[in-house]
Amino acid sequence: MHIELKEGKLYYSIGEVAKAFDVNASLIRFWDKEFDILKPKKNAKGNRMFTPEDVKNLQLIYHLVKERGFTLDGAKTHLKDGKKETLDNFDIIAKLKSIKAQLTDLKNQL
Repeated sequence: MHIELKEGKLYYSIGEVAKAFDVNASLIRFWDKEFDILKPKKNAKGNRMFTPEDVKNLQLIYHLVKERGFTLDGAKTHLKDGKKETLDNFDIIAKLKSIKAQLTDLKNQL
């Protein structure tokens, strides 16, 4: 799951984030409580507003829990012990998927 961040956008609502990940907002709220790396701001109404950094961290959490099948505790440990390595690998995988999609498009045009 790779989310395209809008350039210049500083905050994303929980609804935007939930829709981008195709999950319920309640799951995003749950992950916010469970994972220390998420630090969304809250507006005057108390609504969570996620920064682009929060969205990247949510991508990592989503990848570990939903795509790789980690338990929550396993994902927490993995993020704590090897966040940099996980992020680097995640970025590489996202770039490779993008290249694959572009190559598939080119192949289909021929």
